[in-house]
Amino acid sequence: MKLYSINTGYFKLDGGAMFGVVPKVIWNKLNPADENNLCNWAMRSLLIEDGDRLMLIDNGIGDKQPESFMKHYYLNGTDTLEGNLAKYGFSKSDITDVILTHLHFDHCGGSIVREGERLVPAFKNATYWSNEVHWKWATQPNAREKASFLKENILPIEESGQLRMIPVSEPADNRLGLTKFTGNISVRFASGHTAAMMLPQVQAGDTTLVFMADLLPAEAHIPLPYVMGYDMFPLTTLTEKKMFLEEAVDGKYILFFQHDPVVECCTLHRTEKGIRSKDSFALSNRFPV
Repeated sequence: MKLYSINTGYFKLDGGAMFGVVPKVIWNKLNPADENNLCNWAMRSLLIEDGDRLMLIDNGIGDKQPESFMKHYYLNGTDTLEGNLAKYGFSKSDITDVILTHLHFDHCGGSIVREGERLVPAFKNATYWSNEVHWKWATQPNAREKASFLKENILPIEESGQLRMIPVSEPADNRLGLTKFTGNISVRFASGHTAAMMLPQVQAGDTTLVFMADLLPAEAHIPLPYVMGYDMFPLTTLTEKKMFLEEAVDGKYILFFQHDPVVECCTLHRTEKGIRSKDSFALSNRFPV
């Protein structure tokens, strides 16, 4: 098995929204805001090469949205999905599976591309994976979350016939629900940020790595009160974080961060202030390619 960090680019979001009730005087030391109170964030995907499967977890914001939409998010940097796949000798046509943690635009926008007047899958040979609970939530959105679920990112996946669903597992024994996906990959479920968000968990020998999606967008979000204002159910997030962090520190898991602008991965340890990051490092430090 080989693991590759694939950064699809950077974008900016309001710092207050990203850190919820945490005061700016504190969070601004962790990810300094610009003059518009915006912080820069990565849109980092994980590519897993396992036997004859090449699996991509999430795919960034894409490039098909109009300038009137993109201008609010200040895309920046030179990283692209295509460029970083090519760096490792791959193209989008090589992808066999696209696992979508959830269907917010910054996680699934690269799923679909425009070909003339048509909206078609960007990964023509891939199966796209969601789950029925989240799919219904995204295609029948509530008013608060509706702006994050763009129909042009979502409905063409189903229309293509390439969509499949992963069964949802409920929490048990103070742990997030867990569904087996392949021999080496399982999927955890969390519903504080949005309904039935999926957190892929990779078993590489004796090492467990978890793709944190928006349960822990960045290393700075490890302390329990650091819950995003974007979360639909913040108290559920608080409970899910506590359960996961206890399991992760005991299991010596590696956490892979999707949105941290600097830190790709970390391990955990217990401190007087609670569970905190122990060692921070690039994915390639533990999984050379």
